[in-house]
Amino acid sequence: MEQKGSGPERTATTEEDQELGHGVTPDRISPAEDSEPEAQMGVSVPAQAHRGRVGETLDRIRANPTGRMILRISVAIAGLAVVALGILLIPLPGPGWFIVIGGLAIWAVEFTWAKKLLNFTRRNVRAWTHWIARQPWPLRSVIGVVGLVFVAFVVWASVKVSLDIDLITETRDFFGW
Repeated sequence: MEQKGSGPERTATTEEDQELGHGVTPDRISPAEDSEPEAQMGVSVPAQAHRGRVGETLDRIRANPTGRMILRISVAIAGLAVVALGILLIPLPGPGWFIVIGGLAIWAVEFTWAKKLLNFTRRNVRAWTHWIARQPWPLRSVIGVVGLVFVAFVVWASVKVSLDIDLITETRDFFGW
């Protein structure tokens, strides 16, 4: 098999190789790839090349009606499992919301509504983070204390409801107060 060029730009010269989808051919590169936000935000070229391969693989799966249906069902089930795990972990200290957002990212591979919701979430978390960073340290401290009180309440309530243990009473008994 004869190849022209090297690296990711190389193109296959035999028709059989192009039909099998080996190599990257110029007709597979869409203008939308060049205008991705990742390219404008400075994501490295290997990350873009990897996303291109993943996208190409997903396109091949979607080209077959059976593959498309299996992909949608698989993504739906995997996303549901991750989101359900994240929801179960939200009341506990740890990465509950992070896991929910990960499940949303899995759904975003195949579902437009999830992609829109994920972009909305990213945009608002980024805006909140930037807003907090611009505030003076006393206000950031108050927000942090309010956040800790909220998390403590959620932990107390979840242990009280699920295990029927009152952590405040147990703490008083432990220390003899």
